[in-house]
Amino acid sequence: MEKTLLAEGRDITGTADQGRRAIIATVLGNGLEWFDWTVFSFFSVTIAKLFFPTGNELTSILLAVGTFGVGFFMRPVGGIILGVYADKAGRKAALSLIILLMALGTAIIGFAPTYEQAGIVAPVLIVFARLLQGFSAGGEMGGATAFLTECAPPGKRAFYSSWILSSTGFSVLLGAGVGTFVNTSLDPAALHSWGWRVPFLLGILIGPVGYYIRSRMDETAAFSAVEEEAKHNSPLKEVLARFPRETLATFSMVILWTVITYVLLFYMPTYSVRTLHLDPSTGFIAGMVGGAVIMFVSPIVGRLADVYGRRIFISGSAVAILVLVWPMFAWINRSPGLTSLLVFQIVFGALFSGYAGSILAAFSELFPTKVLSTGLSVAYNLAVTVFGGFTPFVVTWLMASTGSNMVPAYYVIAAAAISLVGSRFVKDARR
Repeated sequence: MEKTLLAEGRDITGTADQGRRAIIATVLGNGLEWFDWTVFSFFSVTIAKLFFPTGNELTSILLAVGTFGVGFFMRPVGGIILGVYADKAGRKAALSLIILLMALGTAIIGFAPTYEQAGIVAPVLIVFARLLQGFSAGGEMGGATAFLTECAPPGKRAFYSSWILSSTGFSVLLGAGVGTFVNTSLDPAALHSWGWRVPFLLGILIGPVGYYIRSRMDETAAFSAVEEEAKHNSPLKEVLARFPRETLATFSMVILWTVITYVLLFYMPTYSVRTLHLDPSTGFIAGMVGGAVIMFVSPIVGRLADVYGRRIFISGSAVAILVLVWPMFAWINRSPGLTSLLVFQIVFGALFSGYAGSILAAFSELFPTKVLSTGLSVAYNLAVTVFGGFTPFVVTWLMASTGSNMVPAYYVIAAAAISLVGSRFVKDARR
């Protein structure tokens, strides 16, 4: 159908105005997802004490980061259900539903009673909220990527999709900024009493605004062109039957993306406190800088990738990460402090942007429109579930078992090697 429409000369790309509005709508929803996941990770030590009091600090931390990972069990489920929904009902309908589910999960965490107040009900509510957030997040990346790449004007697909990653960086920056403010402006008693709730309550406000904007978006021209065919199509069956190679390639490349996200961004505040024995504000400040680098560098990489191709940035960044991660971890352990953590976050924020800044456009060029959201959601969420969600838990447990502070570096090295192989399947599309 798509080839026929192109042969007839019908334009199935988006207009510049539609593209700009699509960026705003996508950034708000993706930003809410990552803001909440960021602050949950950054406040995992506090949440462990309030909702999982076991009398043993390590056990409480493991339960908290384990709860962080529980949401990932629902990501493949949400990815399949919401991805199929986006390929059958449209991008607009799916993205509007997703942001409402995200906001509901955030609200549950923000208002949940502590273990001291409600007993076992407290951790149950937290786990339920994480499952709900995992379900909604499962559909966000595939739907948002399909929406933005289909709205992008000719020659700007990587640039437009890079704003998804930029919004991730902004959310990390905002989450770390709020965390820093709360930690530095409140005394420990106020922080444990109500201060930790502030970021989650702020996150709730994004939901209604994002829903309003998304519900008023036009459907993409590319989806409208295949809408009738999509109603009678089975996206999941077609992805598994016709695109196993593309799905495997996407899965392998997401491994490094998700490991960097959850080791080098979200886990570092916990690592800086528990392993490097630094003040919590140090980890928050470094996280803010890392988020700012991702926010600003990702669109630059996306724009360049539209001109020079995707593969050079994806493969080159993967090699640089593989080579640099061990000496950088060795350095921050030898010279722990704000300066070393800032350099660490700047370096890997830039390399992460280089790797992921054009990767969503590369993924979108592996699948046709009628199964694009489903294909991306399945591959992305399986990789995130296996290699991302429980990364903080696995890394914390391995460091405690082996006594080695270098465990995170080895984990990233393995991920970089796997994803480097997967990058060979990228269609090196240029402007």
